[in-house]
Amino acid sequence: MKAPKNQRNKFGKYNYRSCEDILEAVKPLLSKYALALTISDEIKELGGILFAEATVTLGDMDAKVSVQAQAGIDPNRKGMDIAQSFGSSSSYARKYALNGMFLIDDTKDADATNTHGKGAKSAEPTKWLNEGTPEFPKAQKWLKEGGDIDTLRTKYKISKKVAEALLK
Repeated sequence: MKAPKNQRNKFGKYNYRSCEDILEAVKPLLSKYALALTISDEIKELGGILFAEATVTLGDMDAKVSVQAQAGIDPNRKGMDIAQSFGSSSSYARKYALNGMFLIDDTKDADATNTHGKGAKSAEPTKWLNEGTPEFPKAQKWLKEGGDIDTLRTKYKISKKVAEALLK
């Protein structure tokens, strides 16, 4: 099954797959194999912490299997009203229950690695940008189209001499 990461988080600059992307990939298989898929969720509380618990059930007339996933709910989440906070947690739990059901590996998914500005800093660039490399004219064009040198420095090490040549 292919469930591509068709969504883009412009703020975090990463691609991701949504619950809907996974369902779009699954629907033809459900039809082909005469299976039914249901998704439900329930709001629970444990130790004063609210969370959404999603259950994905896959089966036919003879057998079924279920997988659950949870996501915490922060009713005071900055920039969201309470309905958005609950909905966001529900969507997240449903997505990860589907990932579990269909063995979708999200270890490289930004949701699994994004610190959202907290914790460890991203690694320093290790590759040097030099004149005469294929990357140099691309970087030069990008700068002329409005890009900035500081953004390039997050991807490449750039000497003072090369920076001057890029900005010519």
